[in-house]
Amino acid sequence: MVRPASPVAPAPATVLEGPGLLRRLAALVLAVVLSVSVAACSGGRASTPATLSPEAISAITRQAEGFLAARDRLPDLANLVNTRNWVFTRNLIHGPMHEVGREMLYINKLLLPSERPEATQRANELKASLADLDEAARLQDGEALRRAYIKVASGFGLYAQLLPEEVKVALKQV
Repeated sequence: MVRPASPVAPAPATVLEGPGLLRRLAALVLAVVLSVSVAACSGGRASTPATLSPEAISAITRQAEGFLAARDRLPDLANLVNTRNWVFTRNLIHGPMHEVGREMLYINKLLLPSERPEATQRANELKASLADLDEAARLQDGEALRRAYIKVASGFGLYAQLLPEEVKVALKQV
């Protein structure tokens, strides 16, 4: 048996009725709050290019003086390596060149954050080369001594390239 259609049809649901309205309103409020907070956090200030402060330049210059003084001893070290003077090679490494690692560490801390990883890598390579040179002199291995000296000389040159231009100018390195 077929039922007759009911004379009263249910009214269609409107957008303003039911539990869906509360969800939509909450989503709208959340979207507005997030949009405002993102806009507020981004700030309207223009970013300034990263530069070193005069104090940092001054401190790097002081540390670079010691680094460059050790680099200036490379001809003496080359002479000792060529004559295979094991004892004085080690004395030079542990004497005048001993502070190079500490000076590079201080310089690295003062460099711009973007420059620090490369500076740290080059400093570590130079320190490892100095350790290899010392070990070759201790073992009295002439060929290893020669190879290690080449790495040391190259390491000094590569690290010196990282010094800021202001420091190079102040120390008459350009």
